[in-house]
Amino acid sequence: MQLEKKETIRAFLSLLSLCVFWGYNWVVMKKALEFSGAFQFAALRTVIGALFLFVILIGLRKPLLVRSMVKEMPTIIALGLLQTSGFTGLLIWALVTGGAGKTSILTYTMPFWVMVLAWPLLDEKIQGLQWPAALFSIMGILFILDPLHLGADKFSMLLALLSGVSWASAVIVAKKLHQRSPGLDLLSLTAWQMLFGSIPIAVAAFLVPAPAIQWTPYFIGAVVFNAIFCNALAWLLWLYALQRLAAGIASMASMLAPIIGVLAAWWQLNEVPNTKESIGMVFIALSLVIISVISIKKHESVDSSMGQD
Repeated sequence: MQLEKKETIRAFLSLLSLCVFWGYNWVVMKKALEFSGAFQFAALRTVIGALFLFVILIGLRKPLLVRSMVKEMPTIIALGLLQTSGFTGLLIWALVTGGAGKTSILTYTMPFWVMVLAWPLLDEKIQGLQWPAALFSIMGILFILDPLHLGADKFSMLLALLSGVSWASAVIVAKKLHQRSPGLDLLSLTAWQMLFGSIPIAVAAFLVPAPAIQWTPYFIGAVVFNAIFCNALAWLLWLYALQRLAAGIASMASMLAPIIGVLAAWWQLNEVPNTKESIGMVFIALSLVIISVISIKKHESVDSSMGQD
């Protein structure tokens, strides 16, 4: 019992560390774009992150590729396009002109989009408390977007929303993949999908004109922080926490990431949300709380793909 309690405490501390990494990283990514184009930075983050995951697999003496994974390779490629190319690529693009805090909140509408997509794709109808959660998400999005007074950042806000939709689509694909092949190693799966997903971003980095990268100490540190701490190490912490914590606790604790993102952007980047944006953020936070409560009541598992790249 004592050992189990210590394991739970370690898992919760791992999850809190992860939330700090992911939350503060919105500020790091925003500042890194002062020294690099969006696609160049995204390519460095994802390619190095994927390679580091393969190094970890070799260090753990795990097989890099097994027969069951070869069979599911088309799905893994699709997962990479959605989780890495779509989610990561779009959110970093959104940060070029969008605020770090606002982008983080709009991206974290992902659970709402999972509910919406699960209805036609998984035959999981929205019901009960999911309806007010969906309503709060919609209201939050409308307050933040303020469609009657769209500003210069409307394109970045659209990219942030699309990033959340792509992330949600990856969760749906991962759920179907897990139903077909429940024995796939999650770390190996993550490494391969990240590698495949990094290819379109790397191609874009070569094709899209951008100023030369300024290899400043901050930028190098940002790449290391993103590729190793927020990608490779973060996935190890996420999988460790999911194996030892109740799904609802893991889901609810992970909501700290966008909150930390908003507060860090406020503190370091002077991004002070206006009244409508603040109301929208509260609505989205309420939606995420309701979704987590539903997960706790139903004893649902949290899909590993709900972790960030």
